[in-house]
Amino acid sequence: MGRMIAVPPIDGSAVWTALPVPALIVDARDRIAAANPEAETFLNRSARQLSGTDLHLSLHIDGDVAGALGRVRRTGAPVLVADVEITSRRRGAARGDVQVAPMDPRAMDGDLVLVITPREMASRAGATAGGRSAIGMAEMLAHEIKNPLAGITGAAQLLSMNLSSADRELTDLIVAESRRIVSLLEQVEQFGNPGPPECRPVNLHDVLDRAKRSARLGFGAHMTFEEDYDPSLPPAAADPDQLLQVFLNLLKNASEAGSANGRIRLRTYYDGGLRVRRDDGTRVTLPLQVEVIDDGPGLPEHLRRSAFEPFVSGRENGTGLGLALVSKIARDHGGWVALESVPGRTMVRVSLPIWKEERS
Repeated sequence: MGRMIAVPPIDGSAVWTALPVPALIVDARDRIAAANPEAETFLNRSARQLSGTDLHLSLHIDGDVAGALGRVRRTGAPVLVADVEITSRRRGAARGDVQVAPMDPRAMDGDLVLVITPREMASRAGATAGGRSAIGMAEMLAHEIKNPLAGITGAAQLLSMNLSSADRELTDLIVAESRRIVSLLEQVEQFGNPGPPECRPVNLHDVLDRAKRSARLGFGAHMTFEEDYDPSLPPAAADPDQLLQVFLNLLKNASEAGSANGRIRLRTYYDGGLRVRRDDGTRVTLPLQVEVIDDGPGLPEHLRRSAFEPFVSGRENGTGLGLALVSKIARDHGGWVALESVPGRTMVRVSLPIWKEERS
């Protein structure tokens, strides 16, 4: 039998046991070190039976999971392998998503967490009011992890008071890295809890200009902005604060993709013919179009289909939550998001409904 490792001390082992999806801890040699109860059920084997077994022999995944494991170890960033066939020797095949993340982003040869979201489990979660998705799980973990991190940060700051300047570099590193992790966790929590939109008539150009001003003063200072606005555009039915978050995320992505002399084009126009079908089968018109276009290298082909999925990122240290949050907020508004990307041109289009007086 292989070694048994302690589950991370996040409120004991309660969170690990309560995870609503199968999860495994994989060691540096791709051996299963721990399995939660959902994984035991999914694989039809006990945690003790799974411990020490080769991941690739216990579980066949029709995707480049070996490459994903290697990438996570190289970069310390989580990776999602979307919509693959997952087969266990005892249970048979199922389709789903596989997410891989490091236990400790600084330990490149450390243990990894592998989370499986079977399609039938995701469907149940979406159909049940109380169901929790993988994002719900991540949000719960983020909340629990922040508490011990605050203690670690405080302890490091106290230690630094009696250390030499050379030793303080180590405690400063602990504090800086703890704060960086807290920032990432807050992004996860923000994704899970944007709240329902409080829609009212919104001038899209006003919100775009607010986002552009913020970008120019910060992350987009190296970019040139171009405007191609339709001045006759009617008000959108939207929550201005949530819409501002959408445009800021899109401008941030575009700025990070652009070079020192890069350009971002902001385009708005009316398209009365754009209709989409909702999950309940009804068709709605979304005539207000906002496009954010950059001249960066574009997304790799294998990321384009899953670009709006959580934890999918084209950058080594990206969280993969920016576009996912854009998509979620747009859906909450009854809107739609589309992406086109080729080398030298990436366009994200947000389609929104018009404000109608009967809404008030």
